[in-house]
Amino acid sequence: MTASLTPRRDRIRRALELLRNETTDQFDDVVGFTAHEFVDPELAQRERDLIFGSVPSIVAHSSEIAHPYDFITVAMPRNNIIVVRQKDGGVKAFVNLCRHRGALLEKEEKGRCRFFSCPYHRWSYDPDGSLRMITRDNTFGTIERKKYGLVEIPCEERHGLVWVVDNAQAKIDVAAWLGPEMDEILAGYGIDKLVCARVGTFDEPTNWKIMQDAFLDGYHIQYAHPNTAGKVIHTNVMAFEDFGRHCRFIAPRKSIDRWLEEDPGDTPLDPYVTETHFLLPNSTLLRQPDHFQLLTFRPDQRDPAKSRMEMRLMVPTVEDSGLTEEHWNHLWDKNMDILISVLHDEDFPILRDSQRGMASADAGDMLLGRNEVANQVFRREIKKLLADGSVADGATVNS
Repeated sequence: MTASLTPRRDRIRRALELLRNETTDQFDDVVGFTAHEFVDPELAQRERDLIFGSVPSIVAHSSEIAHPYDFITVAMPRNNIIVVRQKDGGVKAFVNLCRHRGALLEKEEKGRCRFFSCPYHRWSYDPDGSLRMITRDNTFGTIERKKYGLVEIPCEERHGLVWVVDNAQAKIDVAAWLGPEMDEILAGYGIDKLVCARVGTFDEPTNWKIMQDAFLDGYHIQYAHPNTAGKVIHTNVMAFEDFGRHCRFIAPRKSIDRWLEEDPGDTPLDPYVTETHFLLPNSTLLRQPDHFQLLTFRPDQRDPAKSRMEMRLMVPTVEDSGLTEEHWNHLWDKNMDILISVLHDEDFPILRDSQRGMASADAGDMLLGRNEVANQVFRREIKKLLADGSVADGATVNS
């Protein structure tokens, strides 16, 4: 079901109608999958290469590297990278490795520096990746310095987000990857005017696809979160739009129930819903009434049963919020604490056990329902990327 950009007002009212009819948007068929997709080392390597090594994925909000020489380090599925704000305001990414003897160049998760200095022999590099200095170069020997700058990774900043393709040989075009619909949607949100107020990082013994699936799922809320999200958001009601690679859906909050028996007329219903966007390959962007949450999921560099989740709160600045700095910090600390508590107490235990279950030799076939629409998009598009990459490589698809 491919959709054009339906006005938000109409989509919210469609969600309300679905709720009245005790149903949800659905795909045509139930689809199957198998446990090996979450435990197979060969498939995990193909995902690193054919997915993360081929298409753009989000690594940060722009405000995390707001000033020249600000940097972050990221463990991507194929490379350890440094992402650094340039003097001219642009952003570049590099493999986090000294070209002399392969030492890790930067261990800090974030910081600011005018050059990167290797801890092993003190070779140094400018923020643009060029080789700045070879220590005791009079004894080292002659090399062509331009060849031994940092290896650059394709990187682009768009819509207030920093994207990379985890492959030095690739190219990046975020607008083309998003497609006209999702590019327009993100452009309209003004995410570039927000700041990343809080970041949480979680290393979990769980395949990245199990993690991503959980945060596209409106079917589990009542059962996995009975005392938290289940009290706030309706279960299994999603007004859904499919944009091919990406999708979005509106889920009604229980506060909308006042309008079940009454026509809302021209009353804005925006405060009564949460809107979720899936950005292929590995991001969930949640639009809340007063902020955005960005969830990203990356596979481990070696183990298919491990992944890293990052959660970001992207919010109005202190000045734009109209709050005092103390109140602003208290608000987002409280939000983050609640989210982390739900993750640790409710989501992660289920997902860890799911990974354990997938390791069973006789797990049997499993299913995604017609109602699990965003999960079906995720699976459909991941399979396409693996198939497309395998055709390009002359390989055989075995997933």
